[in-house]
Amino acid sequence: MTGYIVRRLLMGIIVLIMVSLAVFFLMRLFPGDPIMLYLSGSLNIDTMPPEKLAELRAQFHLDKPVFQQYLIWISGIFQGDFGTSIYYRENVAVLMLERYPITIILGGIGFVLSFTVGMTVGILAAIRRGTWIDSTVTVIAYLFQAIPQFWLGILIILVFSLRLDLFPSSGYTPPWVDFGDFASKMVMPVMCYAVFGLAATARQMRSAVIEVIRQDYVRTAWSKGLKERTVISKHVLKNSLIPVITMAGMFVPMIFGGSVFVESVFAIPGMGRLLVTSIQGQDYVVVQSVTFILAAVVVVVNMLVEISYVFFDPRIRYG
Repeated sequence: MTGYIVRRLLMGIIVLIMVSLAVFFLMRLFPGDPIMLYLSGSLNIDTMPPEKLAELRAQFHLDKPVFQQYLIWISGIFQGDFGTSIYYRENVAVLMLERYPITIILGGIGFVLSFTVGMTVGILAAIRRGTWIDSTVTVIAYLFQAIPQFWLGILIILVFSLRLDLFPSSGYTPPWVDFGDFASKMVMPVMCYAVFGLAATARQMRSAVIEVIRQDYVRTAWSKGLKERTVISKHVLKNSLIPVITMAGMFVPMIFGGSVFVESVFAIPGMGRLLVTSIQGQDYVVVQSVTFILAAVVVVVNMLVEISYVFFDPRIRYG
């Protein structure tokens, strides 16, 4: 197990280096100058002396060769220095610390809801295979997986906010400030987050349970007269979790990727909205740092998911 973890860590470091190189140099391919974009919204560029522009470029290391800029940025990250935002003129680490909790809270609630409800619905559809329950779950799951997230968000706002006037259409309130307002503002974004994951989990869980139910040891448990709840919880559930856990690991990047759409539609000041604003303003430092951290999270989560297989299936061993 130790050897496997070391190999996975080395592979993760290689992946992070490749991601950092890709996002760094792709950002440089965007047309325009980030300094000019920043100044165009606040100052008269025509009257600004060239010395001031040169000073600003030197402040953000934009006056140096591209590869030297990369080395300065990546070495700073490994020292805990994410740099200063060109657009916000704030420390990037501070910007991320302000917005990451919002995205994690929103995505975490959506993840837990989609995972628990999806598993429950998938098990129910599997043990009632061929009935109207199974047919209804299957049709709804296919429908939910086919709906684009941004379109679903707009539709939810139209129905539950504008027509029914049940929930606020946008904004965010921290739960420790006003939990009631937080809950009312989170209902629609969480629905938008959870729908796809719920449908995918339900379909995967249904397929896994149907496959396990056909095994001889499950038939033996039924023939002994054990209660349905006992058979499902002790013999079926644990042996059906491997593919579902794999899918749960895939949901983590989806949480952060989906935040771009959800937070933009519902005007939530999280990481997704920060990333969109930074891309529009060509804020190299923020885009690079946010993408690097997201890649690190995905690498760690995938490793933890693979290690967890051992605890759910004793037949799996890593050398």
